[in-house]
Amino acid sequence: MKKFIIGFLCLFVFDAHSQVLRVIDHTDLRPLEGVMLLDNLNNMALTDARGRVSVDIFKNSELITFSHLGYNAVAASYKQLQDSAFVLHLTPNKISLDEAVVRSKRWDQYNVVVSNKVVALGRKEIELQNPQTAADLLGFSDQVFVQKSQLGGGSPMIRGFSTNRLLISVDGVRMNTAIFRSGNLQNIISIDPNVVETSEVIFGPGSVIYGSDAIGGVMSFYTTEPSFSLENEMAVDGNALTRYSSANSEMTGHFDINLGWKKWAAVTSFTYSDFDDLKMGSFGPDDYLVPYYVQRVDTQDVVVTNPDPQVQVPTGYSQYNLMQKIRFKPNNAWDFNYAYHYSTTSNYGRFDRHRRVRNGKPRYGEWYYGPQVWAMHNVGISHAEKTKFFDNVNLQLAYQHFEESRNSRNFNSPDLEMNEEQVDAYSANLDFEKGAETKNRFFYGVEYIFNKVHSTGMSKNIDTEDMTPIATRYPDGSTWASYAAYMSYEYAPSSLFSLQAGLRYNGFALRASFDDAINPMPFEDADINTGALSGSLGAVYHASSSMKVRANISTGFRAPNIDDIGKLYESVDGAVVVPNPDLASEYAYNFEVGIAKIFGKRLKIDLTAFYTILDDAQLRQPYTINGMDSMMYEGELSQLLAIQNAARATVYGLQMGLDLNMGGGFGLSSFYNIQHGEEKLVGGGTDPMRHAAPAFGATHITFTQHKLMLDWYIKYSAEVSNEDLASSEQGKTEIYAKDQNGNPYSPSWYTFNFKAVYQLTDMLNLTAGIENITDQRYLPYSSGIVAPGRNMVIGVRAQF
Repeated sequence: MKKFIIGFLCLFVFDAHSQVLRVIDHTDLRPLEGVMLLDNLNNMALTDARGRVSVDIFKNSELITFSHLGYNAVAASYKQLQDSAFVLHLTPNKISLDEAVVRSKRWDQYNVVVSNKVVALGRKEIELQNPQTAADLLGFSDQVFVQKSQLGGGSPMIRGFSTNRLLISVDGVRMNTAIFRSGNLQNIISIDPNVVETSEVIFGPGSVIYGSDAIGGVMSFYTTEPSFSLENEMAVDGNALTRYSSANSEMTGHFDINLGWKKWAAVTSFTYSDFDDLKMGSFGPDDYLVPYYVQRVDTQDVVVTNPDPQVQVPTGYSQYNLMQKIRFKPNNAWDFNYAYHYSTTSNYGRFDRHRRVRNGKPRYGEWYYGPQVWAMHNVGISHAEKTKFFDNVNLQLAYQHFEESRNSRNFNSPDLEMNEEQVDAYSANLDFEKGAETKNRFFYGVEYIFNKVHSTGMSKNIDTEDMTPIATRYPDGSTWASYAAYMSYEYAPSSLFSLQAGLRYNGFALRASFDDAINPMPFEDADINTGALSGSLGAVYHASSSMKVRANISTGFRAPNIDDIGKLYESVDGAVVVPNPDLASEYAYNFEVGIAKIFGKRLKIDLTAFYTILDDAQLRQPYTINGMDSMMYEGELSQLLAIQNAARATVYGLQMGLDLNMGGGFGLSSFYNIQHGEEKLVGGGTDPMRHAAPAFGATHITFTQHKLMLDWYIKYSAEVSNEDLASSEQGKTEIYAKDQNGNPYSPSWYTFNFKAVYQLTDMLNLTAGIENITDQRYLPYSSGIVAPGRNMVIGVRAQF
């Protein structure tokens, strides 16, 4: 007992002095936050918001490596740091084979040993582009296509997959829930881009580490961490930002403040954004114009002429985000973290539904989403100690609460149909790492996830306020659970070659009861217990200091969730999607090879080719219940559809990148992404994959010198002809332009853009830009809202 008490008290021993290193950008002399220090003993540290880090743990290190996204890695001994008065300069450079340490495997890894294609955006790129939402942030990677059904939206598409075939992670916690659907999603906008320090996209299946849904890729967001004081007194630092955008009269205000002591630290962040109706460009298809909108006058819906058909009414909304983190690090062995995220929006219109017409009149008088709410409590405990079974262990416990609702009313009907959903999501992850200092490195762990879905449906007469129950969107009280164990092995016999292999077993349990008296089903419940085995094998080979080749084979899967088997909703006019309790998992098999080559230390070319097979692909197809292919739904005879394992899909493509250092501070970079997807239906015939985006990309010319950074760039996307549209898209005439035959299609488009950041003082910088300079009127593929026209963006950021 006495030993325990002494050991416990030792956690709080006060270190009166520590040696502080400062890391700064060589060009603008700004401090660099998030620089990773790693030595031969696997000691690791990160610089804080002021670019500072204690280097006491590195005194006995032979060599310390400093790495940061977009900068040349530097290796130095502790004595060399002493000789430089503990100030280190990092030089920006994109012409590198292994730019950064990535966190795509839960544990930090150098890009040199990662066989998947990984793209990361750091704080500097985020500040330059100044995105309104996290969806826009991903779009600025130029390698993720983003669809939007409304202004309050953003559904990424990666390698032909989207929505519930992609996985979103925030600070290592899975954001996907049991009601993530195959249709386009907007949950990603709940993440505040102003607190994102690094965003990473791992392309291809990630099921070994992340489980179900990680078929097309994993999008990981890492938010600001509390930083400690490196001196004896409390350290206070923070940021404040204000931004204005002209295309939707955006007004955003943000602040964050960090309080740091020797062993305790806390960071608080708040962001508020207000967006008005979005204005499209002047030059493009007239099909996109909005000649009218609906307004309620007394007890009647009235069609009002839009005074400016380029303004998309109604699209405006508001949002605020709150984040609170607390960190306690009593010594180098233990690290305790707590994080709270909260986000909510106002009501926001689903704009594509407002464009639907029936019998020559607007289909809806109202169609809007209620406030989208996301709250997350996240507790993390990390321990570093060399034992027989692990060197590092991390426990992560999280609870998330989600709220969303759909509210629609037919034109000149008094009945407002209201469906509200809530999800309570619990997760626990226990991850281990062993052999960090050797050529054999093991990662293994276990995971448990539990989701409970609450769903209600009511009809409100807006004239009399009378309320009547209607069918719920999902079976109320349904549950979805996942339990898994995984192991990953990394073998790096030399700096030239590394091999990775992984295996995961995942079990699932789904429970749902169909006791809806309003729309009775011929089955009472769905009870699914199943499992899936997934694996990966990859290798990285450095043929020389200027050439890297990587290849991997991996599998992924997606288990049916509550949205797949239990949803009841109107898909399009005259069709209704009904539950299917017999749905099975879908499985992906991915083959990928990549090569990166540097020519003369100035030019880098990066190519990645991939081929993915999706077996038992889940598709929305015609369905029968007791031999009937239609039913009465909301007073109309509607065709029955259901999600079914009805196809075998294939997706293949090429991702190309080029970086050129032109000298004098100028650089050129270009990215182009080609993907083609096709579904072979079980009953015969083929269909283009709905979420295989057209070829798209961007080309940038940048200039960086001292306190100034400039970016001139072009974004572009290819056409999707009518015959290349998925059959499910061909009927959505309200969101597509018309070709010369009067059929819907998605035209090609391009935009010219300019962004700039100028460091006015050590504490103040100015960001400005013009997006879509030539005021093009264009609609990204499958989107329901036309993209912004000419948009002037200006922001001021203060650091203290």
